[in-house]
Amino acid sequence: TKFNFISKDKDGLLRDLQAQKKNTSDLKQLIITQPDDWHLHVRDGKVLEDVVPHSASHYSRAIIMPNLTPPVTTTTLAREYEQRILSRVPQGNAFKPLMTLYLTDNTPAEEVYKAKEMGVRAFKLYPAGATTNSDSGVTDVRKCFQVLRAMEETGILLLIHGEVVDPKIDIFDREKVFIETILPVILDNFPKLKVVLEHITTKHAVDFLKSAPDNIAATVTPQHMLLNRNALLVGGIKPHFYCLPILKREEHRQAIVEAVTTGDSHFFLGTDSAPHPERAKLSACGCAGIYSAPLALPIYAQIFEEAGRLDNFESFASINGAKFYGLPRNDKEVTMVKEEWEVPHTYQFGDDVVVPICAGTKLPWKVIN
Repeated sequence: TKFNFISKDKDGLLRDLQAQKKNTSDLKQLIITQPDDWHLHVRDGKVLEDVVPHSASHYSRAIIMPNLTPPVTTTTLAREYEQRILSRVPQGNAFKPLMTLYLTDNTPAEEVYKAKEMGVRAFKLYPAGATTNSDSGVTDVRKCFQVLRAMEETGILLLIHGEVVDPKIDIFDREKVFIETILPVILDNFPKLKVVLEHITTKHAVDFLKSAPDNIAATVTPQHMLLNRNALLVGGIKPHFYCLPILKREEHRQAIVEAVTTGDSHFFLGTDSAPHPERAKLSACGCAGIYSAPLALPIYAQIFEEAGRLDNFESFASINGAKFYGLPRNDKEVTMVKEEWEVPHTYQFGDDVVVPICAGTKLPWKVIN
């Protein structure tokens, strides 16, 4: 059975399958509007030639994270980084990186206006020390109020790694505490600021977003819909499942899947694909990050199918994010087929290799164009 999920109406509303409540268990092919990845790490230097084509083959656009060393803190640095990425996009491919800037305690408000003029889409707020290459991040959001005011005025988005970094707070509770203590400081002072809570991991985040206004949304990764913390810890530590925010209890994973697969416009695709060389993962102090770019779409499709909600997959993957960012939906399509395939054990990553999520396992959905 084949079904084309491409919407022909102006509002991007799903049609036949949703309206008729058809059973999707026998579907063999999906055709959806080409998705975008609203949270992506491609690193820098030689490895760009290995990772950029993976994202470019599946996605039309991607929000590029700025946590390089040194971080991308100015519009000039963002433009230079954009050109390095574009130089690695395969010929004939129209993949467009959407650039962001790294917010610091000392970012001047003037940089917001420069960013707006040059088409930079967002600033990323990393609490200092929260994740990979975040040491230059924000120590107190109140130090950024002038910048946040300029962002609210210009419509530039604030993307938030929503975890506190207080060592007294348990690592599994850091998202919850951020939502309860830090996030209100931002939202109460800047109620019209467009905010994306990145890579949400908890039922607390889901509950907050369900009642949030339309200027607040969230990206959701494949790993936080697929895995819980048992996958990381039971039977031996699995370093290739280690990411930040860390995997949570099963009840949190279930809450995310339940909310996201409804097609709720507060949630959209953001892989947080974050490659590290294998040797950096298999070390005494392994790096946080999961590489999913080549196979995130099949994982998402599998999760939506298992939830019985494939009719909402296009909204999550292709519609909600573009609408929130104020961008047009893509004109091209992506076709996926129900065809089992084995995920490679590794992919080339510069002079090393990177181990992807689900390495060596079989997935039921496959992207064919």
